[in-house]
Amino acid sequence: MTAEPIPATATGRDPILLQLSQRPVPYPPQVQENLRAEAREIIDRYPQSRSALLPLLHLVQSVEGYVSGTGIAFCAEQLGLTDAEVTAVATFYSMYRRTPTGDYHVGVCTNTLCAVMGGDEILAALARHLEIAPGETTADATITLEHLECNAACDYAPVVMVNWEFFDNQTPESARALADALRSGREVTGTRSGAPLCSFRDTARILAGFPDRRPDANEGAPGDPTLAGLRVATEPSTPAAPQRDSDDEQGER
Repeated sequence: MTAEPIPATATGRDPILLQLSQRPVPYPPQVQENLRAEAREIIDRYPQSRSALLPLLHLVQSVEGYVSGTGIAFCAEQLGLTDAEVTAVATFYSMYRRTPTGDYHVGVCTNTLCAVMGGDEILAALARHLEIAPGETTADATITLEHLECNAACDYAPVVMVNWEFFDNQTPESARALADALRSGREVTGTRSGAPLCSFRDTARILAGFPDRRPDANEGAPGDPTLAGLRVATEPSTPAAPQRDSDDEQGER
């Protein structure tokens, strides 16, 4: 005896249909050929091929501005993995975008110290100014706004990151000015960088392990707030005065 399906009218709800997605369409032949060569260059750096998955995900992200189903299938094919294995990694790390991303990924830290110092106000101000919610992209595809967890930059809180470049000690006013500069196409340089910002896709390619050819891209030095703890740790300590036991003091009285 087999169970009869429950009519939709009996539950008061529409039937739930399983939506099956189509197999991702491969990259165009020339793109596929170039990616295969670059993927092989990356894979050859590792003793175990599957260790190359993270840079490969950055590589495919540099093509479309996010990790698409096509990118996942490409990575799986290169490494002999299943699409499910690659998807599990791509969805675990927040640096891999699953939706199309603008030229500039603007992330506002909203973790504890940045939030206390004004991070929440900065995020709200940018959302109003750009007329989008966190996670969305402006209509001109220039900026994708996102709230970020700790970026290990508490010494310069509150911090905004654009394509993973630091913009320190931000305020709602400075963050709005930064967004306007990005949208207008003006040259913008991060607080700690010696080179102007590159696009989100170019950043992904650099993270895949290819050279950053921008002049002065690797210039810069840590600032005083970053080095404050080191200075304290290396300064000669002053011996503390010996503490007398309270029982001994009472005995002397």
